[in-house]
Order: sequence, then structure tokens, then C-alpha cells
Amino acid sequence: MNAVLVSMRRPGARWLLSALLVVGLAALPLLNIVVPGVLPGPSYTPGTLQLLALSLIFAALALSYHVLFGAAGLLSFGHALYFAIGAYGLGILLKRTELPLLLAVAVVLAGTLVVATVLGAISLRVSGISFAMVTLAFAQAGSVLIQRNSGITGGEDGLSLSTQQLPDFFVGVLNTRNLYWLALALLVVVFLAVRWFERSRAGHVAAAARENELRVRVIGLRPFSVKLVAVVIAGVLAAAIGMVYLLLQSGVVPGVASSNFTLTLLVIVVLGGVGSRWGAVIGGVVYTLLDQRLSALAGSDAIAGLPAVLRVPLSEPLFLLGTLFILVVLFLPGGIVGVAGRLTRRAGRTSGATREDPRDVIEETE
Repeated sequence: MNAVLVSMRRPGARWLLSALLVVGLAALPLLNIVVPGVLPGPSYTPGTLQLLALSLIFAALALSYHVLFGAAGLLSFGHALYFAIGAYGLGILLKRTELPLLLAVAVVLAGTLVVATVLGAISLRVSGISFAMVTLAFAQAGSVLIQRNSGITGGEDGLSLSTQQLPDFFVGVLNTRNLYWLALALLVVVFLAVRWFERSRAGHVAAAARENELRVRVIGLRPFSVKLVAVVIAGVLAAAIGMVYLLLQSGVVPGVASSNFTLTLLVIVVLGGVGSRWGAVIGGVVYTLLDQRLSALAGSDAIAGLPAVLRVPLSEPLFLLGTLFILVVLFLPGGIVGVAGRLTRRAGRTSGATREDPRDVIEETE
């Protein structure tokens, strides 16, 4: 076991493990895998595939938020706005125009690029908690516009998906496996895009500004520009993810534009491990599965039979998730990947491997 953990610290081994993981996930719709208490049924059934695809979508969305919070150190309360732009934008174009799917996707991405650039340039005029409040204001404004324009967005009832311009292999319950593969492909693309940004010059400058912005300014670099790039990349990725979410759910509701939705992303990132790409992925998958299973647990007969003092709080899934979040923050400050990093370093010391910089907690898991 120690040898396996140590070998995972090598870049080649991590790439091989990642490739095997993707292949394994891609094969799930073709297999009959049952995980009691985790999955609602066999892995090939439409209901299970939809849940797994939703998990992958949330993992990708958490990765896009990682660009802001983990890589650039920007606490945003408005990231859900770009997700909503993608979902609602594509839904409106498919319903009110005759644009083919790919052209509609391109139009939405171009529009998101413009919106993210404008709103990002305005928001980045301030920093810290002020930046968070400005992004919150934009998100609230977007949420109000979605709820009040019932003729275009469907108002509080949400917007249903028009399937006339969609390929047949994306329509119908029997084609859920194709949407699952689409969600998996999207997650891989988002992961590679985030990795590219973090390893680029802009990503290095953004990380330096996150640690000490004054020092970055002193050496003649412009943190504003790289932060704006981070905001735009995160926004465009979130819009792309929102479009796949629309296809999977066959519609969208106003809740995806709320600040509460962004707070959910923050919880996911902290649960997986702040500053880690794999932490965002694992946090998104674990949170989605927990949300579904805890909802089932909250409505079960076991909870209904408890005394009122226990039944009332335990019948609320958000209470259970909130309690779990508090426990993670208190006892697992590095999130899930923090635990994996500590186990890897401990195995390395036990096997006599060279001890690396203890500040590389996150790097070792990626």
C-alpha cells in the first residue's frame, strides 16, 4: 500500500491513473454495477446515469469556481450568474430561434465572454469583501431579471428545453447515457483548461497576487489583468457547463442564478480541498451524491420514527449537509484531498522516499 501511495506522487503515474479513471467512468453505462446506499440503482439505468452525470457537471462547475477562489484568491458570490447565462441563454435561443445547436452554443459563449469581461472589469475595481459584495449584487440583479421576465425566461416556473433543434441522440430517457458521456467529456475539457491556466504565465501571476498582491505590483506586473482573465475563463467555463446542465435536466429554474447556488459551490470546494483541482472534482461528486442520498434518508421511515427533537432537524437535508460541512472544516481543514496528501507523505517517509517541501500539500494530490 505504501508503495502505491508513493508511486502516485510521480507525474507519469498520476496521468496514467487519471486516464484509467476516465476510461472506467466512460464504461459505467455499459456495466451493471450496484453500490447500495450510494447509487439509486444499477449503473446502466437512466436514473443512475442522470445522477452520475449531474455529479460530473457539479464537479466541472466546482473546477470553474476553483479558477476564481483557489487559483486567483477571488471570493465571488456571483459565479452562479454565468452558469445561469449559459443555461437560460441556450434555452431561449433554442426556443425562440431556429439556430442549430452548435451555432446557438457559440452565440451563448460569445455573449458570456462579453458579459464576464464587463462585469469582471467593474468588480475588480475593488478587492476583498467589497469584490464579493459587488459580485453578489450582480448575481441578485440577474436573478431578479430571470424571475420577473416570465415571457422570456419562464419566470418562477423556469424554462423548459425545446428539443426541435437537438440531435436525436440527446433526446429521450433512453439516450441518457449519451448525456452522461457528454458530461464526462465536458469535465475532462474543463479540467485540462483549468490546468492550462494554472500553469500559464497568467496563472502564475494570479497565484502570486493571491499570496501578496503588493509584491506583484512592485516588480512591475499587473494583477488586475490576470485577475480579469481568471474571471473571464471561469465565467465562460461556467456558461458551457450550464448549457450541458440544461440538456441533462431538460430545463432550468431560477434557483441556479441565486447567490445560494454560488455558496453551494464554495461548500463543494472547501469539502474537496481549497486550492486543488482534484479537490474540486471530488468535492463536486461527493456533494451531489450526498445531497441525493441524504434527501432520501431525510424522508425515510427510520427518521420518521425518531422523537420530534431528532426527527425535525434530521428530516432536513440541508441540516445534514451543514453539519457535515462543519465537521470537515473542524477536523479536515485540507478537505478530502488534504487527507490523501497526508497519507501520501506519511507513506513516503515510511518507505524512505525523499521528503518534499511540506508546503506542497496540494501539489502532491494532483
